[in-house]
Amino acid sequence: MNMDDLKSKIRHVPDFPKAGILFYDITTLLQDPAGFRAAVGRMAAPFEGRGVDIVVGIESRGFIFGAAVADRLGAGFAPVRKPGKLPSQTLHASYDLEYGSDALEIHDDAVRKGQRVLIVDDLLATGGTAKATIELVRRLGGEIHALAFLIELVALNGRDKLPGERVHAVLSY
Repeated sequence: MNMDDLKSKIRHVPDFPKAGILFYDITTLLQDPAGFRAAVGRMAAPFEGRGVDIVVGIESRGFIFGAAVADRLGAGFAPVRKPGKLPSQTLHASYDLEYGSDALEIHDDAVRKGQRVLIVDDLLATGGTAKATIELVRRLGGEIHALAFLIELVALNGRDKLPGERVHAVLSY
């Protein structure tokens, strides 16, 4: 399945969640078995045989892709969530949004010192959530191997917040 085929399986929803935003709805891709398989395969392929120990998926669509990529790589999986959603001891990282701030948390035992970590999410936009996730993984002693995204919104310059990191995006808009 080529990139145009994958892109054709993603629904574009104008003015969601607010006016002026074009939302890339991946639920239509997830419903298509061949499309979902191809997307996961393209996200995982650059990291096969590279010694990734654990995949960290960012809430919430990063859970879908992250768990599937972890399975494909034979790696473990750990979620990064919004505050108050994880049941055990956590580390907390805040990040800035266009208007305000938000935060993410990870269990304090999710990544062990020296583990090679692949961070996965569905979308790289401004880079704030990815940067906060990198901070959490490093505070736990994990080594960032790379970050993988299904979609990158290039005009939002999210890579600029991730200097020195290996970033892989399957689709670019």
